[in-house]
Amino acid sequence: MRIQAWMALPVALSPLVLAAPAAQAANADGLYLGIGGGYGEVQGSDSDIGKFAGAGGETYRVDNDDSVYKAFVGYEYNRYFATEAFYTDLGEANLIRGGNVVDLKSKAYGLSLVGKLPVGAGFELFAKAGMARWETDASGNLGATSGDLDDNDGIDPVYGGGVQFHYQHLLLRTEYERYDFDSDYQIDTYTASVGWQF
Repeated sequence: MRIQAWMALPVALSPLVLAAPAAQAANADGLYLGIGGGYGEVQGSDSDIGKFAGAGGETYRVDNDDSVYKAFVGYEYNRYFATEAFYTDLGEANLIRGGNVVDLKSKAYGLSLVGKLPVGAGFELFAKAGMARWETDASGNLGATSGDLDDNDGIDPVYGGGVQFHYQHLLLRTEYERYDFDSDYQIDTYTASVGWQF
């Protein structure tokens, strides 16, 4: 399962921990940046997702998962607290009726507060919460409805958490995030990222 593969990153890092048991962050604070990718899934029933897009009706099915990509830059004030700015390409969901498809392409950028808990050997648990400026573009053809459907945008919460391995300047992270766009449309993401602290 793809979700399990992303969340298994700390286990894959265990040889690094054994080879360098004193792994510590090079700095207790400072600027860092990173990139990552993974898997995203739109939450909601087929009818709710269609309602969000303005498609109407319920005579279609939804393909609601896709790859996601992200970039982030942050500042660590100490071992326990940081802020991050981020951009995420959230991929697309598809509404499908017969041979007709409507694509819902989403992206988001924003700022999060990050709380961290060092647990030893270079590992730290973290939780984050922030706000995202998001856009979802809908286009395609469901037969009776064609062309551009409802494009949506807004500013709404994003939150999540994960595990980070910090060895000298290198950062390796696996995390879960929820982008809470609308009561009919939320996106859960599972990603792995690599970063560098200056």
